Amino acid sequence: MPAHLPYEYKYLRHKKKFPHVWCPGCGIGILMGSIIRAVDALGWKKDDVVMSSGIGCTSRMPVYVDFNTLHTTHGRALAFSTGVKLANPELQIVAVMGDGDALAIGGNHLIHTARRNLDMTAIVVNNSNYGMTGGQFSPTTPEGAKTSTTPYGMIEPTFDACDLARSAGASFVARGTVYHVMELDKFLQKAMRKKGFSLVEVLSPCPTSFGRRNKQADPVKMMESLRDGTVNTAQAKKMKPEELEGKIVRGIFHDIEKKEYLERYEELCARASETAVK
Repeated sequence: MPAHLPYEYKYLRHKKKFPHVWCPGCGIGILMGSIIRAVDALGWKKDDVVMSSGIGCTSRMPVYVDFNTLHTTHGRALAFSTGVKLANPELQIVAVMGDGDALAIGGNHLIHTARRNLDMTAIVVNNSNYGMTGGQFSPTTPEGAKTSTTPYGMIEPTFDACDLARSAGASFVARGTVYHVMELDKFLQKAMRKKGFSLVEVLSPCPTSFGRRNKQADPVKMMESLRDGTVNTAQAKKMKPEELEGKIVRGIFHDIEKKEYLERYEELCARASETAVK
């Protein structure tokens, strides 16, 4: 790597065409940089990292990073990741998914991967719609928002990925935004370092499919809405319910120590071996 280039370049596939495929104003490229910085801060070797993805805008990320990568089918990133982790427990798994990919067609995989507490990091990019395939509504589309399939406004309640992961059995759950980048870097480092299943939801604007249908097509203003429309957990504790109305809380919501799936599996194998000998 030439000495004058930033260190992040060593984690990119230079034969791929840049700039990347994401729209101007999209935050997925910002997240990719945050993931790279987290991997570098942890000192992980590129050959020890596996990035998996399903289908969608976020799922194009494995094309650009110089890790072991799996671009799988829609909603199946965690299923493929489970197979990789069981085959080689030494690998560090990072699964990147969009909100529709992770919470709609992939919802059951998310629930049961969290329930098993398998050692991997799931990153769910929430841009409030199916951005790549035409802007249809997703489980995280805000109530009242317009999409290509809800032209008169979304009537379903918004789904909370963090609440789901915590309830299902994850060891670590956090929410960040692509505006609060330094904070996001820290969340990702903690999630990747955690033994067990970690989920980080990342709020990221979609000015093309979502923004233009909701009078938010200015990417800068969408970024500013992340600044003005979110509060961290420390701020939230000091606010009254009426002050929190309409705000999204970001921060670490769940961080516990519990046995990881492969630890329990090894114990099971040991018991089975003892029984066989007897």
